[in-house]
Amino acid sequence: MAVPPPADRRRHLCGAAAGLAALTLAGCALATPGDSGDSDGISVVATTGVLADLARNVVGDRATVTSLVPDGGDPHSYEPSLRDVRDVVYADVAFSNYMLLEEHNIIKMLDANLPDGVPNVSLAESAVKYAAEIIPLVENVNLDTIWLGLAVSGTGEQHGATRSSDVLLRATDLDGPGQLTGYLTETFGQPRIYFDSADGFDGSDVVTLPTDAHTHMSWTFSEPGVYRLTLAAELLPTPEADPVAMGSSTVTFAVGIDPYSVSGAQGAEVLDGGHADLSVQLDAGEIVVASDSSDDVGGHHHLHDPDETVISIPNKALAPVPAGQDFRFLGRAGEQIYQLPQAVLGKHVHGEIDPHLWQDVRNAQAYVEIIRDTLVAADPEGADEYRANADAYLRTLEETDAYVQATIAEIPRERRYLVTTHDAFAYLGAAYDLDIAGFVTPNPATEPSVAERAKLTQTVRTLEVPAVFLEPNLAARSSVLTEVAKENGVQVCPIYSDAFDAEVTTYVEMMRANADSLRRCLS
Repeated sequence: MAVPPPADRRRHLCGAAAGLAALTLAGCALATPGDSGDSDGISVVATTGVLADLARNVVGDRATVTSLVPDGGDPHSYEPSLRDVRDVVYADVAFSNYMLLEEHNIIKMLDANLPDGVPNVSLAESAVKYAAEIIPLVENVNLDTIWLGLAVSGTGEQHGATRSSDVLLRATDLDGPGQLTGYLTETFGQPRIYFDSADGFDGSDVVTLPTDAHTHMSWTFSEPGVYRLTLAAELLPTPEADPVAMGSSTVTFAVGIDPYSVSGAQGAEVLDGGHADLSVQLDAGEIVVASDSSDDVGGHHHLHDPDETVISIPNKALAPVPAGQDFRFLGRAGEQIYQLPQAVLGKHVHGEIDPHLWQDVRNAQAYVEIIRDTLVAADPEGADEYRANADAYLRTLEETDAYVQATIAEIPRERRYLVTTHDAFAYLGAAYDLDIAGFVTPNPATEPSVAERAKLTQTVRTLEVPAVFLEPNLAARSSVLTEVAKENGVQVCPIYSDAFDAEVTTYVEMMRANADSLRRCLS
């Protein structure tokens, strides 16, 4: 394998550490003789525990496999450490899921520190070649107001963009009667402010997104009236490259007023429901409003010129400012503001394809075949061992697939409804005939409103579900789900999506545990 010798990797590691502001160069002492750089066999890194477990079943005793995200960690929000950099620098093969499953900093760290010539395989993107089924990521558009996010579309290849590139979307000006804010509620309820007009836009009001990304935000407006927000975008192909301008646009909001009465916008298209994004188009070099089609599934199918579009925020969007110091930037607690909800819990950046392919065991089999073929090419001397291990594990996965199929089939058809907090189970539903009955998760830092409780209660009662399902690693963020379940005499049962814990430590255990939990709680 064409990989740098340990001495060169150690220099690479110390140089990489200098780029991690929260870490110290003392961490370079972690890389000593006898560590992964000098151990027998090859070293494999995988971004998540699920991928690492699949790889371990293929490598057997011939290689070491390290997961960057620890057990119980959330790949959507985990931030890499210096130890992770060390593991990547000494890796001979790297596997990520990608399709924007992982926190972008994980991918950037992996791509920046993996030595030249080392295989760097995105399993979800490669799995289609191995007959994996993919599902477009369908947003929940059953909201009382428009659900407005941010997106990046196109490849930007003509500018040298890769999956590690950044796109900066900056607020530069606002014309309106009050304060506009755009913020994101992170995993444990803390707000991260991106746009805040209270003190003017000084250059720091900016969102950084990966290429081909989509994220959600809360938007608030302090007073009724017409707001015109000007945004500018830049592409940063690499940290060393000059930024590439991606255009500027002004977006019009009609807040608490008739959107058809906006001066100078007669004949404009009014968007007042469903899902839309302020979208940076990398190939066209412009910012547009992209909305979902009601007739098509997945992806944005309608692009709107911001100069000919009005986004409506009706009076039913009025909501009180949450209590607590963290939300003082919105005003005094209890004051009424107009709010478009974030709708998805936590810092959740994703693409247009659902990345949780392994929830269909047949897709996990495709992952195993990719891992096998990658290792055979990287370490030909171990080819027979990798193929034998993979064959044995593929038979185990076939048995697991049959078990999940048969177990869920025992649930009466009219009770196969999954209500949970995380949009990670579309593949499970499609593969095993289970209906995903999702709901919009409210801001976990606020007391749930009567309307929010009523929505979830109506879902539970209408479908007559005997149980809702909660991922163990998300228990701290799911008060609304657990409280409403308790009030309605509904069980809260475990389900696993993309992380293990002390009870479930392998992929096969995870899929069998999910099937058992569904049968036990829904039958």
